[in-house]
Amino acid sequence: MAKRLGEVALEDLYKAGGSTISIEEATHIYQAIAASKASDPDPRRVWKEVVSRRVLKPWHPHHLHQLVYYSVYAIWDVSINGPPLYWFPSLDESKITNLGRIMEIHGPKLLGTSYKDPIESFSLFLKFSVHHPETYWSIVLEELSVVFQKSPSCILDNSNKLKPSGAWLPGAVLNIAECCLLPSTHPTKEDNSCALVWREEGRDDLDVNRMTLKELREQVTVVANAVDATFSKGDAIAIDMPMTVSAVVIYLGIILAGCVAVSIADSFAAKEIETRLRVSNAKAIFTQIQIRS
Repeated sequence: MAKRLGEVALEDLYKAGGSTISIEEATHIYQAIAASKASDPDPRRVWKEVVSRRVLKPWHPHHLHQLVYYSVYAIWDVSINGPPLYWFPSLDESKITNLGRIMEIHGPKLLGTSYKDPIESFSLFLKFSVHHPETYWSIVLEELSVVFQKSPSCILDNSNKLKPSGAWLPGAVLNIAECCLLPSTHPTKEDNSCALVWREEGRDDLDVNRMTLKELREQVTVVANAVDATFSKGDAIAIDMPMTVSAVVIYLGIILAGCVAVSIADSFAAKEIETRLRVSNAKAIFTQIQIRS
């Protein structure tokens, strides 16, 4: 069990720092932590103050970081409060997150004058999303560019009392690969937007590769057309490949064609691969003939 913050002595910090910190630096850390606790006993605010003041440095031993972190949160009740918070975004950082952008656009309309910003109003917005799922999830589905081939009758159906969690998007039909590949007015999902970023394995000397959404859609469509011409919708198609850009294209192509993708780790032995092909009743498999060393 971790020591409480008030129980951590200067000697504890110095010892945890090993040979990387001097007694003077350990004293500075000790005094800074004590000052943070004195200004506000809330563990979240104490740790936020420690982080914002950069009391701990990247070159300090991990054991020192752990000692301070766990002592700050020694009386934190995980069952009530959830995991103890480690990182606190700035207001500007919070506003450019996906959720932050949604809150900035819709928060004033949904919460009125109660809305302040993504950080201060997070709990209030969370409560709204729980009590108004139809409104909140309609916004999220639009933000994610989810396109239904058959629209759901509602967002959440609670009419069946045998299903306490309700039925989400009843009657909906969609192809998630299609949703991934279709361009939209979203600023990060136009045809020339970057969709994939990768570097050839073992070639760190080469530049990073990028593929636009349009290029990805064109390649995926080639795979989807080939699969569709050979197999029936609902057929299981396996992939036994490392995670390369080709594997991503193939996976999306299988889904876009209306088939079921069966992922098999390329590290598996032949017998394990055979077992998964048999259990899934796969009609075909995408693989490679060699592994580049």
